[in-house]
Amino acid sequence: MHPPAFRTTVAALAAGQLVCWAALYYGFTSFVLPMQRALGWSKPALMGAFTLGLAVWGAASYAVGAAIDRGHGRAVLTLGSALAGAGFWLWSAATTLPGLYAAWALLGAAMAMTLYEPAFNLLTRRFPEHYRQGITALTLVGGFASTLSFPAVAWLLAALDWRDALRVIGSVLLLGVTPLHAWALHGAPAQLVRTHAADDGADDATLHEALRERAFWLLVLTFTLYSFAAAALWAHMMPVFAARGLGETAALGVVVWFGPAQVAGRFAYLLFGRWVGTRALGLAVLAGLPLSLAIFALGQGPAAWILFALLFGLANGLVTIVRGSLVPEYFGRSHVGRISGTMNVVALLARAAAPLATAWLLLAVPGYREVLLVLAGLGVVAVLAFAAARPPRA
Repeated sequence: MHPPAFRTTVAALAAGQLVCWAALYYGFTSFVLPMQRALGWSKPALMGAFTLGLAVWGAASYAVGAAIDRGHGRAVLTLGSALAGAGFWLWSAATTLPGLYAAWALLGAAMAMTLYEPAFNLLTRRFPEHYRQGITALTLVGGFASTLSFPAVAWLLAALDWRDALRVIGSVLLLGVTPLHAWALHGAPAQLVRTHAADDGADDATLHEALRERAFWLLVLTFTLYSFAAAALWAHMMPVFAARGLGETAALGVVVWFGPAQVAGRFAYLLFGRWVGTRALGLAVLAGLPLSLAIFALGQGPAAWILFALLFGLANGLVTIVRGSLVPEYFGRSHVGRISGTMNVVALLARAAAPLATAWLLLAVPGYREVLLVLAGLGVVAVLAFAAARPPRA
């Protein structure tokens, strides 16, 4: 049976990314306050579960990338979405902290197997002539994930209790996304990939060679700092708004701008990206993070908050394209799974530490205003590291 065409594969993967990001990454913060009210657990204890999930995501990234390099992309994404559904059902049954943490360990493995990088690597290997268009299309659709997640979870929590809401999300992943991945990724293009690699990949860097490059480690630092700051903000988003005096309805009126801003930026890149180099785009995009956080920390009123949402959404949307395009540009496509997976280990472990570290930071500073300024400072360092990461000469 022939594998699906490029457009069909991209469309199916894009739908899967939309649901998986909305559920696995953006959904957690909306359940923090309902769980805290129902179970009486502290905020650091709850954030520790998300932190564990992000740590497992990082720890599993290399193995996932290596599996995709060996031609097992279909199994990775299909099993990952099934684990995600099972993890939500396990989360819904949690009555103790160990039970909650076990669910998030499973969900962390699901994130490593489903969220962006596995799909990017699969497209890069299956469609070497069109992977940039595929990555842009995936991120274009995935940009609506936050816009989908916050209102959808709010609607579920208004209609159901938090445990039933989690079961509904788990069922969508099990019954919707899992069979979609299995169908869209059927076929075995591994031989085509091996032939292409043999003919065209002689100059591509191996993982060992990439590790000796200064650019590799500067990119690791760049995306580690960015991931830490962004993850800290996402995990604490609703509590930050509560601390600023915004109710849930007003907060939703701000966060709904994230998705359109992400999509607008990606759509602009789709139209005009051919005239913009990846490095130039990366510098502009990375600068948007500290600027948006400073506005959120120091600004007052709806205009400032919406400006924050637009800038953060643009940066968060385009940084994914920068990261997905830069690894094959700098190091080639033959070992993209292993190289990007190794690069992501450090970044994702930092992302894992962000929610809990930020909860601890709150104990040492007056409030979220100071936390946001600290995160903005990390974003400035990320920009400087990226500017210093020149492409390898060989």
